[in-house]
Amino acid sequence: MRANVLGPLTLRHGALSGVPSAMKPRKVLSLLLLNDGRMVPVQSLMAELWGDQPPRTGLTTLQTYILHLRKLLAQVLGTSSATVTRDVLQTRPGGYALVVRPGQLDVHDYRTLVARAECALEVGDERSADTAFRQALTLWQGPALVDVSPHGRPLQAEVARLEQSRLTVIERGIETRLRLGGHLEVLSDLASLVVEHRFHEGLHSQYMLALHRSGQRTRALGVYHRLRMTMTEELGLEPSAKLQRLQQAVLVSDPRLDHEAGTPGRGPVVA
Repeated sequence: MRANVLGPLTLRHGALSGVPSAMKPRKVLSLLLLNDGRMVPVQSLMAELWGDQPPRTGLTTLQTYILHLRKLLAQVLGTSSATVTRDVLQTRPGGYALVVRPGQLDVHDYRTLVARAECALEVGDERSADTAFRQALTLWQGPALVDVSPHGRPLQAEVARLEQSRLTVIERGIETRLRLGGHLEVLSDLASLVVEHRFHEGLHSQYMLALHRSGQRTRALGVYHRLRMTMTEELGLEPSAKLQRLQQAVLVSDPRLDHEAGTPGRGPVVA
């Protein structure tokens, strides 16, 4: 069995799909997968399906969805519903848990690769970290659970956690490539990212550094001025002191910018 949530929801065993067609059972399956073997309380499942006002028949309807999921998984896995109930979609005190083995869920692989990259950075092996970060990001096939909507609060929280992790990994991966001298390689990615994340100072900082190292100092300063204008007009804020120091370093062509990328994930260090 293989399940994916980093993009469209999929659950397959060979050529057979275990994803129900109706949206509410899909939401139940999604929440169970994202909790990865941990018990999901009945209250959380009902909040996902109906918010703060579940119907009087909500518990019975949820139990029906669980029954249908077990039958579907039994068909896909070629086993009995009793086996699925015992080993896969388990009833636990207060809720349900979907037991997924290592290697069966894309989030497993993603987290393993991110941890591998972080360990490589700790020992100064940027090339191995770069490879692991890239592999982790290739597992994403779009926004998490892009075809399961609308999200209730429980799914919103889980999806937000995943999307924040993705953005952090993107930033750390770019920082690693900058440390390896890949400033030309990251320019196109950063050009898109600063448009998508208009107030993200870390990404703007990386874009300025990559442009500076590519001999495009004027464009690097333009990135700062556009961000400053956007922040002052829409938020009434000035860029951080760190970003202001970077702008000054670019203005005077501080030689440290040509080789110093700073601590991974924290952007360039400018005194």
